[in-house]
Amino acid sequence: MTEVIGVGAGGHARVVIEILQLQGQHVVVGLLDARKDKVGSEVVGVRVLGDDALLPELHDRGIHHAFIGLGTVGIKSQRRQLCEKVSSLGFQIVSAVHPSAYISRSAEIGEGATVMAAAVINTSSRIGDNVIVNTGAIIEHDCVIGSHVHVATGACLSGTVSVGTGTHIGTGAVVRQGISIGENSVVAAGAVVVHDVPDNVVVMGVPAKIYKKVEV
Repeated sequence: MTEVIGVGAGGHARVVIEILQLQGQHVVVGLLDARKDKVGSEVVGVRVLGDDALLPELHDRGIHHAFIGLGTVGIKSQRRQLCEKVSSLGFQIVSAVHPSAYISRSAEIGEGATVMAAAVINTSSRIGDNVIVNTGAIIEHDCVIGSHVHVATGACLSGTVSVGTGTHIGTGAVVRQGISIGENSVVAAGAVVVHDVPDNVVVMGVPAKIYKKVEV
């Protein structure tokens, strides 16, 4: 099995570790976390070795695969920055796909995706790198999801929706078919999106309207 180091040691990391264990292709040999109080502790049986400064040493030891154990809520995502840093050091970011998720044979999944339990990615959809499709989320046919997007728990994207890089689709949000959502935006939890959403905004409500602009 492939040895993997996890970067991040919070709740998201626990979920990813369990998914990787279910997949049976990787063994998680340690975790890294910036919080000094975490060092030496264990997360579902995996020891926290130190912080990100250990990455070059671990790579030199022959560990060339990693997962991003940090979730994301909204923009300016530390997860995105972490992914780019880990990749720049030569690590391959592994994908974690729960066995109960449904992924169409015609769908395309980028590097380092996390697809959680009961998620659905339907026919001919394309998912970018470092994307989270959270528990029970639905991405219908022919959607295009940019890199570093988080489709949160129970969100539903109808057919032919496009979502730009770095955007967050909140828990339980619903996006009508054919909608285009820009980059680095946030669709609030429970929102119903029936009109296109530009870059760099937060939308909320039923129907969703622009609440504010965001700086990225």
